[in-house]
Amino acid sequence: MMREPTLEQADAARLPDPVSAGVIVAVRGSVVDMRFDGALPAIHSLLWAGDGGRVAIEALAQRDARHVRGIALTPTQGLARGMPVENTGRPLRAPVGKQILSRMLDVFGNPIDRGPALAGVQWRSVHRRPPPLARRSTKSEVFETGIKAIDVLTPLERGGKAGLFGGAGVGKTVLLTEIIHNMLGHQEGVSIFCGIGERSREGEELYREMKAAGVLPHMVMVFAQMNEPPGARFRVGHAALTMAEYFRDDEHRDVLLLVDNIFRFIQAGSEVSGLMGQMPSRLGYQPTMSTELAALQERIANTDSGAITAIQAVYVPADDFTDPAAVHTFSHLSASIVLSRKRASEGLFPAIDPLQSSSKMIAPGIVGERHYALAQAIRRTLAQYDELKDIIAMLGLEQLSSDDRKVVARARRLERFLTQPFFTTEQFTGLAGKLVSLKDALDGCERILGDEFKDLPESAQYMIGAVDEATAKMKGEARGRTRPVPESQPASEEAHAVDGA
Repeated sequence: MMREPTLEQADAARLPDPVSAGVIVAVRGSVVDMRFDGALPAIHSLLWAGDGGRVAIEALAQRDARHVRGIALTPTQGLARGMPVENTGRPLRAPVGKQILSRMLDVFGNPIDRGPALAGVQWRSVHRRPPPLARRSTKSEVFETGIKAIDVLTPLERGGKAGLFGGAGVGKTVLLTEIIHNMLGHQEGVSIFCGIGERSREGEELYREMKAAGVLPHMVMVFAQMNEPPGARFRVGHAALTMAEYFRDDEHRDVLLLVDNIFRFIQAGSEVSGLMGQMPSRLGYQPTMSTELAALQERIANTDSGAITAIQAVYVPADDFTDPAAVHTFSHLSASIVLSRKRASEGLFPAIDPLQSSSKMIAPGIVGERHYALAQAIRRTLAQYDELKDIIAMLGLEQLSSDDRKVVARARRLERFLTQPFFTTEQFTGLAGKLVSLKDALDGCERILGDEFKDLPESAQYMIGAVDEATAKMKGEARGRTRPVPESQPASEEAHAVDGA
Protein backbone atom coordinates (compact mmCIF):
# COMPACT_ATOMS: atom_id res chain seq x y z
CA MET A 1 0.00 0.00 0.00
CA MET A 2 2.94 2.34 -0.80
CA ARG A 3 1.64 5.76 -1.84
CA GLU A 4 4.16 7.60 -4.01
CA PRO A 5 2.58 10.33 -6.12
CA THR A 6 2.37 9.32 -9.76
CA LEU A 7 4.19 11.32 -12.42
CA GLU A 8 0.89 12.83 -13.61
CA GLN A 9 -0.05 13.85 -10.06
CA ALA A 10 3.38 15.33 -9.48
CA ASP A 11 3.16 17.34 -12.70
CA ALA A 12 -0.33 18.58 -11.86
CA ALA A 13 0.76 19.65 -8.37
CA ARG A 14 3.61 21.88 -9.61
CA LEU A 15 3.36 25.47 -10.63
CA PRO A 16 3.45 26.13 -14.40
CA ASP A 17 6.85 27.85 -14.18
CA PRO A 18 9.50 26.65 -11.70
CA VAL A 19 10.78 29.40 -9.42
CA SER A 20 14.33 28.04 -9.52
CA ALA A 21 16.15 24.83 -10.30
CA GLY A 22 19.03 23.09 -8.54
CA VAL A 23 20.93 19.83 -8.31
CA ILE A 24 21.38 17.16 -5.65
CA VAL A 25 24.80 17.16 -3.97
CA ALA A 26 24.25 14.52 -1.25
CA VAL A 27 21.69 11.89 -0.20
CA ARG A 28 21.78 10.41 3.32
CA GLY A 29 18.70 8.30 3.94
CA SER A 30 15.75 10.70 3.89
CA VAL A 31 17.98 13.80 4.08
CA VAL A 32 18.87 15.44 0.77
CA ASP A 33 21.36 18.30 0.31
CA MET A 34 20.83 20.47 -2.79
CA ARG A 35 22.69 23.32 -4.49
CA PHE A 36 20.89 26.26 -6.11
CA ASP A 37 22.74 28.83 -8.23
CA GLY A 38 19.79 31.24 -8.19
CA ALA A 39 17.46 32.20 -5.34
CA LEU A 40 17.30 29.70 -2.48
CA PRO A 41 13.94 28.01 -1.78
CA ALA A 42 12.14 29.36 1.28
CA ILE A 43 11.85 27.16 4.38
CA HIS A 44 8.95 24.65 3.99
CA SER A 45 9.04 24.96 0.18
CA LEU A 46 8.08 21.78 -1.65
CA LEU A 47 10.72 20.51 -4.08
CA TRP A 48 10.53 17.75 -6.68
CA ALA A 49 13.73 15.83 -7.33
CA GLY A 50 15.07 13.04 -9.53
CA ASP A 51 14.47 12.10 -13.13
CA GLY A 52 10.78 12.70 -13.76
CA GLY A 53 10.33 14.54 -10.44
CA ARG A 54 9.05 11.55 -8.50
CA VAL A 55 10.59 12.38 -5.07
CA ALA A 56 8.96 15.09 -2.92
CA ILE A 57 11.29 17.01 -0.58
CA GLU A 58 10.49 19.72 1.97
CA ALA A 59 13.18 22.37 2.49
CA LEU A 60 14.00 22.62 6.20
CA ALA A 61 17.34 24.45 6.42
CA GLN A 62 19.36 26.93 4.34
CA ARG A 63 22.94 25.86 5.05
CA ASP A 64 24.70 28.73 3.25
CA ALA A 65 24.18 31.07 0.30
CA ARG A 66 23.86 28.19 -2.19
CA HIS A 67 22.92 25.03 -0.29
CA VAL A 68 19.60 23.81 1.15
CA ARG A 69 18.96 20.71 3.25
CA GLY A 70 15.56 19.04 3.03
CA ILE A 71 13.71 15.96 4.24
CA ALA A 72 12.11 13.59 1.73
CA LEU A 73 8.37 12.94 2.03
CA THR A 74 8.59 9.92 -0.30
CA PRO A 75 11.20 7.11 -0.55
CA THR A 76 14.54 8.27 -1.94
CA GLN A 77 15.50 5.09 -3.81
CA GLY A 78 17.05 6.00 -7.16
CA LEU A 79 18.24 9.50 -6.20
CA ALA A 80 21.85 10.32 -7.06
CA ARG A 81 24.21 13.29 -7.08
CA GLY A 82 23.74 15.63 -9.99
CA MET A 83 20.03 14.88 -10.48
CA PRO A 84 17.83 17.96 -11.06
CA VAL A 85 15.70 19.57 -8.34
CA GLU A 86 12.70 21.78 -9.10
CA ASN A 87 11.48 24.39 -6.61
CA THR A 88 7.69 24.81 -6.79
CA GLY A 89 7.82 28.05 -4.81
CA ARG A 90 5.02 26.93 -2.46
CA PRO A 91 4.67 24.68 0.58
CA LEU A 92 3.03 21.27 0.83
CA ARG A 93 -0.73 21.66 0.29
CA ALA A 94 -3.79 19.68 1.31
CA PRO A 95 -7.12 19.41 -0.57
CA VAL A 96 -10.17 21.00 1.03
CA GLY A 97 -13.83 21.00 0.03
CA LYS A 98 -16.92 18.84 0.26
CA GLN A 99 -15.44 16.54 -2.39
CA ILE A 100 -13.00 15.01 0.14
CA LEU A 101 -15.83 13.60 2.30
CA SER A 102 -16.00 9.78 2.34
CA ARG A 103 -12.46 9.56 0.94
CA MET A 104 -9.23 8.06 2.27
CA LEU A 105 -6.20 10.22 1.40
CA ASP A 106 -2.44 10.31 1.90
CA VAL A 107 -0.30 13.27 3.00
CA PHE A 108 -0.26 14.69 -0.56
CA GLY A 109 -4.05 14.49 -0.90
CA ASN A 110 -3.90 11.51 -3.26
CA PRO A 111 -6.81 9.04 -2.87
CA ILE A 112 -5.73 5.65 -1.53
CA ASP A 113 -9.19 4.07 -1.46
CA ARG A 114 -9.07 2.93 -5.11
CA GLY A 115 -11.60 5.62 -5.94
CA PRO A 116 -11.43 8.30 -8.64
CA ALA A 117 -9.05 11.26 -8.44
CA LEU A 118 -10.29 14.33 -6.55
CA ALA A 119 -11.92 16.97 -8.75
CA GLY A 120 -13.04 20.51 -8.00
CA VAL A 121 -11.15 20.81 -4.70
CA GLN A 122 -9.19 23.78 -3.38
CA TRP A 123 -5.58 23.35 -2.23
CA ARG A 124 -4.34 25.07 0.92
CA SER A 125 -0.96 25.17 2.64
CA VAL A 126 -0.62 22.75 5.56
CA HIS A 127 1.35 25.44 7.46
CA ARG A 128 -1.30 27.69 8.98
CA ARG A 129 -1.48 29.88 12.06
CA PRO A 130 -3.80 29.03 14.97
CA PRO A 131 -6.91 31.24 15.29
CA PRO A 132 -6.27 34.49 17.19
CA LEU A 133 -7.48 34.77 20.78
CA ALA A 134 -10.14 37.31 19.76
CA ARG A 135 -11.90 34.63 17.64
CA ARG A 136 -11.85 31.89 20.27
CA SER A 137 -15.01 30.95 22.12
CA THR A 138 -15.03 31.23 25.90
CA LYS A 139 -17.99 28.89 26.46
CA SER A 140 -17.38 25.50 28.09
CA GLU A 141 -19.71 22.79 26.83
CA VAL A 142 -19.66 19.05 27.56
CA PHE A 143 -19.20 16.69 24.61
CA GLU A 144 -21.08 13.45 25.38
CA THR A 145 -19.68 10.15 24.07
CA GLY A 146 -22.20 7.55 25.36
CA ILE A 147 -19.43 5.81 27.32
CA LYS A 148 -20.19 5.78 31.06
CA ALA A 149 -16.64 5.92 32.44
CA ILE A 150 -15.81 8.96 30.28
CA ASP A 151 -19.04 10.96 30.58
CA VAL A 152 -19.29 10.56 34.38
CA LEU A 153 -15.67 10.93 35.53
CA THR A 154 -13.72 12.61 32.69
CA PRO A 155 -16.22 14.47 30.47
CA LEU A 156 -14.83 15.84 27.21
CA GLU A 157 -15.02 19.48 26.17
CA ARG A 158 -16.58 20.66 22.91
CA GLY A 159 -13.70 22.30 21.07
CA GLY A 160 -11.20 20.85 23.52
CA LYS A 161 -8.45 18.26 23.35
CA ALA A 162 -8.67 14.88 25.06
CA GLY A 163 -5.91 12.29 25.27
CA LEU A 164 -6.17 8.51 25.60
CA PHE A 165 -2.98 7.50 27.39
CA GLY A 166 -1.79 3.94 27.63
CA GLY A 167 0.90 1.44 26.77
CA ALA A 168 0.67 -1.18 24.06
CA GLY A 169 -2.40 -3.42 24.08
CA VAL A 170 -4.58 -1.71 26.71
CA GLY A 171 -7.34 -0.62 24.31
CA LYS A 172 -6.57 2.89 22.96
CA THR A 173 -7.53 2.17 19.36
CA VAL A 174 -10.65 0.18 20.36
CA LEU A 175 -11.85 3.06 22.58
CA LEU A 176 -11.13 5.58 19.82
CA THR A 177 -13.04 3.48 17.29
CA GLU A 178 -16.00 3.18 19.68
CA ILE A 179 -16.12 6.96 20.12
CA ILE A 180 -16.19 7.33 16.31
CA HIS A 181 -19.06 4.85 16.10
CA ASN A 182 -21.07 6.55 18.86
CA MET A 183 -20.53 10.11 17.68
CA LEU A 184 -21.00 9.81 13.92
CA GLY A 185 -24.55 8.53 14.30
CA HIS A 186 -25.58 11.34 16.65
CA GLN A 187 -23.97 14.51 15.31
CA GLU A 188 -24.34 16.61 12.20
CA GLY A 189 -20.70 17.59 11.97
CA VAL A 190 -17.75 16.12 10.13
CA SER A 191 -15.27 13.58 11.46
CA ILE A 192 -11.65 13.46 10.34
CA PHE A 193 -9.51 10.46 11.25
CA CYS A 194 -5.76 11.04 11.09
CA GLY A 195 -3.60 7.90 11.20
CA ILE A 196 0.01 8.82 12.05
CA GLY A 197 2.44 5.92 11.72
CA GLU A 198 -0.30 3.30 11.99
CA ARG A 199 -0.48 -0.17 10.47
CA SER A 200 -2.14 -0.51 7.07
CA ARG A 201 -4.33 -3.27 8.54
CA GLU A 202 -5.87 -0.80 11.02
CA GLY A 203 -6.65 1.71 8.29
CA GLU A 204 -8.26 -0.90 6.07
CA GLU A 205 -10.37 -2.30 8.92
CA LEU A 206 -11.52 1.16 10.02
CA TYR A 207 -12.50 2.10 6.44
CA ARG A 208 -14.49 -1.12 6.04
CA GLU A 209 -16.24 -0.72 9.43
CA MET A 210 -17.19 2.92 8.81
CA LYS A 211 -18.50 2.04 5.35
CA ALA A 212 -20.59 -0.81 6.76
CA ALA A 213 -21.97 1.50 9.47
CA GLY A 214 -23.08 4.01 6.84
CA VAL A 215 -21.17 6.95 8.37
CA LEU A 216 -18.46 7.31 5.70
CA PRO A 217 -20.29 10.18 3.85
CA HIS A 218 -19.55 12.45 6.86
CA MET A 219 -15.96 11.35 7.35
CA VAL A 220 -12.48 11.93 5.90
CA MET A 221 -9.52 9.65 6.57
CA VAL A 222 -5.90 10.77 6.19
CA PHE A 223 -3.11 8.24 6.62
CA ALA A 224 0.68 8.08 6.68
CA GLN A 225 1.42 4.49 7.61
CA MET A 226 4.41 3.31 9.60
CA ASN A 227 6.54 2.18 6.63
CA GLU A 228 6.55 5.68 5.10
CA PRO A 229 9.44 8.15 5.53
CA PRO A 230 9.45 10.22 8.75
CA GLY A 231 8.75 13.42 6.77
CA ALA A 232 5.37 12.08 5.61
CA ARG A 233 4.44 10.90 9.11
CA PHE A 234 5.46 14.28 10.52
CA ARG A 235 3.31 16.32 8.10
CA VAL A 236 0.15 14.20 7.90
CA GLY A 237 -1.19 15.74 11.13
CA HIS A 238 -0.84 19.24 9.65
CA ALA A 239 -2.63 18.09 6.50
CA ALA A 240 -5.56 16.67 8.52
CA LEU A 241 -5.83 19.90 10.56
CA THR A 242 -5.94 21.98 7.37
CA MET A 243 -8.95 19.93 6.23
CA ALA A 244 -10.59 20.29 9.67
CA GLU A 245 -10.06 24.08 9.63
CA TYR A 246 -11.85 24.34 6.28
CA PHE A 247 -15.00 22.64 7.63
CA ARG A 248 -14.87 24.78 10.79
CA ASP A 249 -14.15 28.19 9.22
CA ASP A 250 -15.72 27.93 5.72
CA GLU A 251 -18.57 25.47 6.25
CA HIS A 252 -19.24 26.54 9.89
CA ARG A 253 -19.57 22.94 11.02
CA ASP A 254 -18.33 21.19 14.13
CA VAL A 255 -15.46 18.81 13.50
CA LEU A 256 -14.47 15.71 15.45
CA LEU A 257 -10.75 15.13 14.87
CA LEU A 258 -9.42 11.73 15.88
CA VAL A 259 -5.66 11.20 15.94
CA ASP A 260 -4.06 7.79 16.28
CA ASN A 261 -1.33 8.13 17.45
CA ILE A 262 0.09 11.50 18.57
CA PHE A 263 3.21 9.80 19.95
CA ARG A 264 4.06 8.73 16.39
CA PHE A 265 4.01 12.43 15.42
CA ILE A 266 6.57 13.17 18.14
CA GLN A 267 8.55 10.09 17.11
CA ALA A 268 8.59 11.20 13.45
CA GLY A 269 9.78 14.65 14.53
CA SER A 270 12.55 13.00 16.52
CA GLU A 271 13.62 11.03 13.45
CA VAL A 272 13.60 14.15 11.27
CA SER A 273 15.59 16.08 13.90
CA GLY A 274 18.21 13.33 14.14
CA LEU A 275 18.52 13.02 10.37
CA MET A 276 18.95 16.80 10.08
CA GLY A 277 21.87 16.60 12.50
CA GLN A 278 20.35 18.38 15.52
CA MET A 279 21.69 17.58 18.97
CA PRO A 280 19.16 15.36 20.83
CA SER A 281 17.59 16.52 24.07
CA ARG A 282 16.43 14.52 27.10
CA LEU A 283 16.02 10.77 26.47
CA GLY A 284 16.94 11.25 22.82
CA TYR A 285 13.96 13.45 21.87
CA GLN A 286 14.39 16.43 19.57
CA PRO A 287 15.21 19.78 21.24
CA THR A 288 12.25 21.38 19.39
CA MET A 289 9.63 18.85 20.58
CA SER A 290 7.67 21.36 22.69
CA THR A 291 7.48 23.89 19.85
CA GLU A 292 6.51 21.32 17.21
CA LEU A 293 3.76 19.82 19.37
CA ALA A 294 2.41 23.26 20.31
CA ALA A 295 2.30 24.34 16.63
CA LEU A 296 -0.01 21.39 15.95
CA GLN A 297 -2.13 21.48 19.12
CA GLU A 298 -2.83 25.23 19.16
CA ARG A 299 -4.66 24.98 15.82
CA ILE A 300 -7.29 22.78 17.53
CA ALA A 301 -9.74 25.33 18.93
CA ASN A 302 -13.34 26.36 19.50
CA THR A 303 -14.04 29.60 17.57
CA ASP A 304 -17.00 31.82 16.76
CA SER A 305 -17.62 29.85 13.54
CA GLY A 306 -17.39 26.27 14.85
CA ALA A 307 -15.33 23.88 16.93
CA ILE A 308 -12.66 21.26 16.35
CA THR A 309 -12.89 18.68 19.12
CA ALA A 310 -9.82 16.44 19.16
CA ILE A 311 -9.47 13.01 20.72
CA GLN A 312 -5.92 11.75 20.54
CA ALA A 313 -4.50 8.35 21.36
CA VAL A 314 -1.12 8.70 23.07
CA TYR A 315 1.19 5.70 23.33
CA VAL A 316 3.14 5.80 26.60
CA PRO A 317 6.56 4.14 26.17
CA ALA A 318 7.02 1.31 28.70
CA ASP A 319 3.97 2.63 30.65
CA ASP A 320 6.21 5.46 31.92
CA PHE A 321 4.06 8.56 32.34
CA THR A 322 7.16 10.65 33.15
CA ASP A 323 8.39 10.17 29.56
CA PRO A 324 8.87 13.62 27.95
CA ALA A 325 6.46 12.77 25.10
CA ALA A 326 3.63 12.02 27.57
CA VAL A 327 4.48 15.00 29.82
CA HIS A 328 4.46 17.53 26.96
CA THR A 329 1.19 16.13 25.57
CA PHE A 330 -0.52 16.29 29.01
CA SER A 331 0.00 20.06 29.15
CA HIS A 332 -2.17 20.70 26.06
CA LEU A 333 -5.21 18.63 27.06
CA SER A 334 -8.52 19.54 28.68
CA ALA A 335 -9.18 15.87 29.54
CA SER A 336 -6.70 13.05 30.15
CA ILE A 337 -8.05 9.51 30.01
CA VAL A 338 -5.49 7.06 31.37
CA LEU A 339 -5.83 3.38 30.48
CA SER A 340 -4.54 0.92 33.09
CA ARG A 341 -2.88 -2.38 32.24
CA LYS A 342 -3.94 -3.77 35.63
CA ARG A 343 -7.61 -3.05 34.98
CA ALA A 344 -7.32 -4.54 31.49
CA SER A 345 -5.86 -7.73 32.99
CA GLU A 346 -8.87 -7.93 35.33
CA GLY A 347 -11.28 -7.71 32.39
CA LEU A 348 -12.58 -4.25 33.34
CA PHE A 349 -13.10 -2.70 29.90
CA PRO A 350 -12.80 0.12 28.99
CA ALA A 351 -9.69 -0.07 31.19
CA ILE A 352 -9.93 3.57 32.30
CA ASP A 353 -8.18 4.34 35.59
CA PRO A 354 -10.60 6.74 37.35
CA LEU A 355 -8.00 7.92 39.87
CA GLN A 356 -5.32 8.89 37.32
CA SER A 357 -7.72 10.27 34.70
CA SER A 358 -8.84 13.89 34.96
CA SER A 359 -10.88 16.56 33.21
CA LYS A 360 -11.12 20.30 33.73
CA MET A 361 -14.84 20.02 32.89
CA ILE A 362 -15.57 18.46 36.29
CA ALA A 363 -16.62 21.71 37.94
CA PRO A 364 -20.01 22.66 39.46
CA GLY A 365 -20.38 25.62 37.11
CA ILE A 366 -20.00 23.43 34.00
CA VAL A 367 -21.51 20.00 34.69
CA GLY A 368 -23.82 21.03 37.55
CA GLU A 369 -23.81 20.43 41.30
CA ARG A 370 -25.28 16.89 41.15
CA HIS A 371 -22.83 15.57 38.55
CA TYR A 372 -19.86 17.18 40.36
CA ALA A 373 -20.88 15.76 43.76
CA LEU A 374 -21.43 12.28 42.29
CA ALA A 375 -18.07 12.28 40.51
CA GLN A 376 -16.30 13.30 43.73
CA ALA A 377 -18.16 10.61 45.72
CA ILE A 378 -17.20 7.94 43.15
CA ARG A 379 -13.53 8.96 43.22
CA ARG A 380 -13.54 9.05 47.02
CA THR A 381 -15.07 5.57 47.25
CA LEU A 382 -12.61 4.10 44.72
CA ALA A 383 -9.66 5.81 46.46
CA GLN A 384 -10.70 4.37 49.83
CA TYR A 385 -10.98 0.90 48.27
CA ASP A 386 -7.51 1.31 46.78
CA GLU A 387 -6.10 2.07 50.24
CA LEU A 388 -7.85 -0.95 51.75
CA LYS A 389 -6.55 -3.45 49.17
CA ASP A 390 -3.29 -4.07 51.03
CA ILE A 391 -5.12 -4.79 54.31
CA ILE A 392 -7.52 -7.15 52.53
CA ALA A 393 -4.63 -8.97 50.85
CA MET A 394 -2.81 -9.49 54.17
CA LEU A 395 -5.61 -9.99 56.71
CA GLY A 396 -8.74 -10.72 54.68
CA LEU A 397 -12.01 -8.89 54.27
CA GLU A 398 -13.32 -10.13 57.64
CA GLN A 399 -10.84 -7.91 59.50
CA LEU A 400 -12.34 -4.71 58.11
CA SER A 401 -14.91 -2.69 59.98
CA SER A 402 -18.54 -2.79 58.90
CA ASP A 403 -18.25 0.67 57.27
CA ASP A 404 -15.11 -0.33 55.35
CA ARG A 405 -16.79 -3.50 54.07
CA LYS A 406 -19.63 -1.35 52.71
CA VAL A 407 -17.09 0.91 50.98
CA VAL A 408 -15.44 -2.14 49.39
CA ALA A 409 -18.79 -3.50 48.18
CA ARG A 410 -19.80 -0.12 46.67
CA ALA A 411 -16.40 0.35 45.00
CA ARG A 412 -16.43 -3.09 43.40
CA ARG A 413 -19.96 -2.57 42.11
CA LEU A 414 -18.99 0.84 40.71
CA GLU A 415 -15.94 -0.67 38.98
CA ARG A 416 -18.16 -3.24 37.29
CA PHE A 417 -20.91 -0.76 36.44
CA LEU A 418 -18.36 1.48 34.69
CA THR A 419 -17.54 -1.36 32.28
CA GLN A 420 -19.48 -1.34 29.03
CA PRO A 421 -19.92 -3.63 26.00
CA PHE A 422 -18.77 -1.89 22.81
CA PHE A 423 -20.38 -1.95 19.38
CA THR A 424 -16.96 -2.33 17.77
CA THR A 425 -16.14 -5.49 19.75
CA GLU A 426 -19.46 -7.34 19.35
CA GLN A 427 -17.91 -9.94 17.04
CA PHE A 428 -15.24 -10.76 19.64
CA THR A 429 -17.26 -10.67 22.88
CA GLY A 430 -20.68 -11.82 21.69
CA LEU A 431 -22.20 -8.98 23.74
CA ALA A 432 -24.42 -6.37 22.07
CA GLY A 433 -22.96 -2.86 22.26
CA LYS A 434 -24.58 -0.29 24.57
CA LEU A 435 -24.88 3.48 24.23
CA VAL A 436 -25.62 4.96 27.66
CA SER A 437 -26.89 8.51 28.16
CA LEU A 438 -25.31 10.71 30.82
CA LYS A 439 -28.61 10.75 32.75
CA ASP A 440 -28.71 6.93 32.96
CA ALA A 441 -25.02 6.73 33.88
CA LEU A 442 -25.37 9.26 36.73
CA ASP A 443 -28.58 7.61 37.93
CA GLY A 444 -26.86 4.19 38.08
CA CYS A 445 -23.86 5.49 40.03
CA GLU A 446 -26.13 7.32 42.49
CA ARG A 447 -28.22 4.19 43.15
CA ILE A 448 -25.12 2.02 43.64
CA LEU A 449 -23.67 4.54 46.12
CA GLY A 450 -27.02 4.41 47.93
CA ASP A 451 -26.66 0.58 48.35
CA GLU A 452 -29.81 -0.07 46.31
CA PHE A 453 -28.27 -3.20 44.75
CA LYS A 454 -26.52 -4.62 47.81
CA ASP A 455 -28.54 -7.86 47.57
CA LEU A 456 -27.40 -8.54 43.99
CA PRO A 457 -24.04 -10.16 43.24
CA GLU A 458 -21.32 -7.92 41.84
CA SER A 459 -21.37 -9.75 38.53
CA ALA A 460 -24.88 -8.35 37.89
CA GLN A 461 -23.35 -4.89 37.22
CA TYR A 462 -20.62 -6.21 34.87
CA MET A 463 -20.88 -5.32 31.17
CA ILE A 464 -24.34 -3.76 31.21
CA GLY A 465 -25.75 -0.46 29.96
CA ALA A 466 -28.22 1.29 32.29
CA VAL A 467 -28.23 0.03 35.87
CA ASP A 468 -31.74 -1.47 35.66
CA GLU A 469 -30.30 -4.12 33.34
CA ALA A 470 -28.59 -5.70 36.38
CA THR A 471 -31.89 -7.03 37.78
CA ALA A 472 -33.02 -8.28 34.37
CA LYS A 473 -29.62 -9.92 33.87
CA MET A 474 -29.86 -11.90 37.13
CA LYS A 475 -33.44 -12.99 36.39
CA GLY A 476 -32.35 -14.23 32.98
CA GLU A 477 -29.45 -16.18 34.49
CA ALA A 478 -31.75 -17.68 37.13
CA ARG A 479 -34.20 -18.87 34.48
CA GLY A 480 -31.33 -20.40 32.50
CA ARG A 481 -30.12 -22.60 35.36
CA THR A 482 -31.14 -26.22 35.50
CA ARG A 483 -31.79 -26.23 39.21
CA PRO A 484 -33.63 -23.56 41.21
CA VAL A 485 -31.41 -21.16 43.14
CA PRO A 486 -32.09 -17.82 44.84
CA GLU A 487 -32.14 -14.89 42.42
CA SER A 488 -29.85 -12.92 44.68
CA GLN A 489 -27.02 -13.58 47.10
CA PRO A 490 -25.52 -11.53 49.91
CA ALA A 491 -22.90 -9.04 48.80
CA SER A 492 -20.54 -10.29 51.52
CA GLU A 493 -20.25 -13.74 49.86
CA GLU A 494 -19.20 -12.21 46.54
CA ALA A 495 -16.92 -9.64 48.14
CA HIS A 496 -14.46 -12.33 49.32
CA ALA A 497 -13.07 -12.54 45.79
CA VAL A 498 -11.42 -9.13 46.02
CA ASP A 499 -8.94 -9.72 43.25
CA GLY A 500 -11.35 -11.34 40.80
CA ALA A 501 -12.74 -9.67 37.70
